[in-house]
Amino acid sequence: QVQLVESGGGSVQAGGSLRLSCAASGVTFSGPCMGWFRQAPGKEREAVAAMFNDRVGTYYADSVKGRFTISRNNAKNTLYLQMDGLNAEDTATYYCAAAARRDLGNKCQWNLWGRGTQVTVSS
Repeated sequence: QVQLVESGGGSVQAGGSLRLSCAASGVTFSGPCMGWFRQAPGKEREAVAAMFNDRVGTYYADSVKGRFTISRNNAKNTLYLQMDGLNAEDTATYYCAAAARRDLGNKCQWNLWGRGTQVTVSS
């Protein structure tokens, strides 16, 4: 079964840290893009961080730059998101995603999603 399964969410006080994991089964992170998104209640889903197989560099949303770090372990087929310096605005459901291809505009086509893990930060 092809799936992405997130783990590592929870409740933490402001200033704390969490590390999210995304384990892939039935599929590998071999497409051009892999990343993390989040959605807070009443807000649109937003991209948080991404990394790429077809180009150098990573992407971070401005709101998390310097605090979050995306990484991967190919041997474990797992994607990670290290989150430090958490604040209440980081409270959301976090989703892992993978893209099998890019569209004609070179944007990642996110076609595989996990079910999400909840992160709650109390101030």
